[in-house]
Amino acid sequence: MSEEKLYAIKNDDGEWADTNYTFGSCAWVTPDKNRREEDVRRHGGHVVTFIEEPEKVVLTKEQAEIVEETHEATWPAYYITQHAFSSDDEKLIMNAYVNGYTVAKEKKYLVELNGLVTTDGAKQYLTKKDGKWFASRRMSGLHQDFTDEELNKAPEWAQQLNREEMTAEIEHFGLQGFKKEEVTDDDN
Repeated sequence: MSEEKLYAIKNDDGEWADTNYTFGSCAWVTPDKNRREEDVRRHGGHVVTFIEEPEKVVLTKEQAEIVEETHEATWPAYYITQHAFSSDDEKLIMNAYVNGYTVAKEKKYLVELNGLVTTDGAKQYLTKKDGKWFASRRMSGLHQDFTDEELNKAPEWAQQLNREEMTAEIEHFGLQGFKKEEVTDDDN
């Protein structure tokens, strides 16, 4: 964020002064505050300061929850201090409380089941629909992009796909391995 400020002149009717000091809809701005104050003494109106809007910080869901709960706290700074995970986290949350924030998108993964193909040779992917987990080719309308949290709540056989080592159970199903690939919104 730039700390440079710009100044303009506005009258009591909400009209801006242009380069000829005619009040209308076009504002003449300058970084020279002293000049604008002198212009006000000569032509009327009052000086208006423009500052750049601060950039919103990106938070995790947990950090965003702390910010939201802080709005209800009697002592906001104390609340943040008590709930932040570290001093850096505390500074970030304070900044978000004052300037606003956005929540980071969770990473999603497409889990390819290597060695498992359809009868026509199409690759199979971990899939969930109507609460049931299974393998399917990549298709729209099927839930196939998973967050780590979703994978951790999956049945045990599906959770194994999220681990480095293959288990006997997975080998029993004939899987030779898996590939966990991060996906973006553009991939859907």
